[in-house]
Amino acid sequence: MKIVIFWFRRDLRLEDNSALLAALKSGHQVLPIFIFDQNILSDLPRQDARLGFIHDLLADINTSLHKFESGVKCLHGSPLDVWKSLIMTFDISSVFINKDYEPYARKRDREITKLLSENGIALYSFKDQVIFEEDEILKADGNPYTIFTPYKNKWLSLFKGKVLNTETPNLKALYKQTQTLPSLSSMNFKVATIKVKPYNLSSLNEYMKSRDFPSTNNTSYLSPHLRFGSVSVRKIISTLKESDNVFLSELIWREFFMQIIYHFPKVVTENFKVKYDSVIWRNNQEEFEKWCVGKTGYPMVDAGMRQLNATGYMHNRVRMVAASFLCKHLLIDWRWGEAYFAEKLLDYELSSNNGNWQWSAGTGCDATPYFRIFNPTSQQQKFDKKGIYIKKWIPELNSFDYVSPIVDHNVARDRALNTYKIGLKAHYE
Repeated sequence: MKIVIFWFRRDLRLEDNSALLAALKSGHQVLPIFIFDQNILSDLPRQDARLGFIHDLLADINTSLHKFESGVKCLHGSPLDVWKSLIMTFDISSVFINKDYEPYARKRDREITKLLSENGIALYSFKDQVIFEEDEILKADGNPYTIFTPYKNKWLSLFKGKVLNTETPNLKALYKQTQTLPSLSSMNFKVATIKVKPYNLSSLNEYMKSRDFPSTNNTSYLSPHLRFGSVSVRKIISTLKESDNVFLSELIWREFFMQIIYHFPKVVTENFKVKYDSVIWRNNQEEFEKWCVGKTGYPMVDAGMRQLNATGYMHNRVRMVAASFLCKHLLIDWRWGEAYFAEKLLDYELSSNNGNWQWSAGTGCDATPYFRIFNPTSQQQKFDKKGIYIKKWIPELNSFDYVSPIVDHNVARDRALNTYKIGLKAHYE
C-alpha cells in the first residue's frame, strides 16, 4: 500500500499546518514522522529544556492522534540514514514538508530531496512558518532588503490580512499504526528542570504598553511556541487588533532576519558589514564568565543574565542592554554572546539571535551605530525605576555581598569608541 509521509520539523501542531493539510488531501494514507536529529542533538547539553519541550509537544500530538488509531513515528539518528531506512520499509508515494530557511536545514533538505528523487519519490514543500518568505519581499531591482524600515513598509503593503486557516484537517486519513515516543533517557538526555510556559495571546495587544518594563507580569511567553511551531504565525496575527500593531512589527523583524540569513548565510559566523572586521576585541575570558553568571556589578545586566540562566527567558529590553554591555563595555566579540544565548534561550532561533547580536554590536545590517552605547544604569532608572525586576533576581543587591562594577561606564564608553574608530580606520587604509 502506497503512503505519503508528512515530516514534522518546526511545526509541531495539527491545526493550521500547511504541509500536513496538503498531505491529508493527497488521497493516500499519511504517516506523520519526526526525526530526533543526531546532528543537532550532539551539540546540546544533556539537560536541554528545548528538547524536553519538543518531547512534550509530540506527546500532546500523539494523544490527539490516538483517537484516530494513529501517532507520530519518532526516529532518532542522522536524517539521511533515517530516510534511507524509511524508503526500504514503506512504499512511499510522496513526502510533504514545511520549508525551513536556516543554512543547516536547507543543506539537510537538499540531501533528502536528492535521495527521494533518486528513488522516484516526490517532495512537496510549503510556506508555513512565515507570512512572506525569502524572495517575496524584494527591492525593485530584485535584490533583498538590508534595511528594516523599507522592508517593513513593503511587507505591510503586500499583507492582505492573512489569517488562520480554519479548514479542519481530515485526520481520518492518517496511517493507522500505534507509535511510541522514545524517552529522553533513551537518547542520553535528562528531563530538564526548566519548562516552557504556556503562551498567552491575550497580552499581545498590550505589548506596546509593557514591552520596555521587565517587571510587568504581562509576558506572552509566545516566542518558544513560535520557534517550534506549536502555534502558527497566522493565528498570532489574527488575534492582533490593528495592522500596525507593535507586536506585528516584531514578527516582521523576525521575517526580516530570516531573509537576511537566507540571502547572506555568511552572517552566521561573520560580520554583515566587513568594515568592522578590523575591530580588535578584548575577549577577556574572566570578564565574559562574570557576564555569563550575572556578576558585572551592573544590576540591569546581572538581573537579565540570572533570569536567563534560571528560566531560559530574558526580557527583550534587558537582552538589548546585556548584549550592548558585552560588546561595547567589555569589548567581547558578539559571537561569544550569541553562542551563550544560543545555549540558554528557550526561544533560540538562529536568524533572530544572530541578527539582534549583530545589531547590538553595530556589525549587522541596519545595526545600531557603533557610537550608540547604552548606559545600563540609566536604562535601569528609566525602565525599572522602583527596582522590582533587579531585586527579584539579585537578592544581595543592597548588601556588601553584591559585586562592584566590573568597569566604569565612562571609561568603557571611551574605550569602545576609540577601539571602533581604530578598527574602522584600519579597514579603510
